[in-house]
Amino acid sequence: MEVTSATTPTTPSARSKIGSDFDTFLKMFTVQLQNQDPLNPTDPSDYAVQLATFSAVEQQVMTNDLLTGLSDLMASASLADFAGMVGKEVLAPTTATYANTPITVEIPPAATGADSADLVVRDADGFEVQRMPVSVGGSTIDWSGKAPGTYSFALESYEGDTQTATTTASVYARVVEVRSDASGPLLVFESGGTAPAASISGLRS
Repeated sequence: MEVTSATTPTTPSARSKIGSDFDTFLKMFTVQLQNQDPLNPTDPSDYAVQLATFSAVEQQVMTNDLLTGLSDLMASASLADFAGMVGKEVLAPTTATYANTPITVEIPPAATGADSADLVVRDADGFEVQRMPVSVGGSTIDWSGKAPGTYSFALESYEGDTQTATTTASVYARVVEVRSDASGPLLVFESGGTAPAASISGLRS
């Protein structure tokens, strides 16, 4: 059980790159002054525009560098906040492992307009192992599997004989790791499934 975060390859700092670019800019600026036409010199206001443009780019790069640092800091803080969930069971739209202990499944309400709904259970290979009619208003059940393994649960909504929607049902599953990705903290479960931390709707020991 561990808390990990995505690593970022080491690159030269924005500040060092700005210094290098500024040296290059000064060299080009000097050459431009030395080679201008004496009878038709460059308008001083053009030089002012060039300097102002470079200064604006410099400030933008430094701002981006600062924002990146702040983003990394916030991501680390978020991981620390969610680290306490490791070892606990959370209610999330993911897969769950059945090991002769019933799995608590929270079935969401069916899609608007649906007059019937089925809860469909699939194994780790995606094969349907059970289908049962459920309330269109949503419910919570304790599901006992046919055999130990990893299972997923989905609600299929119907209007008459027409399927109108499929929604992933949430299950209580044990967290074994917390990671960070582009969308934020990501929980990893003992079944191998994952779910964004923001999708959690319940927690128990």
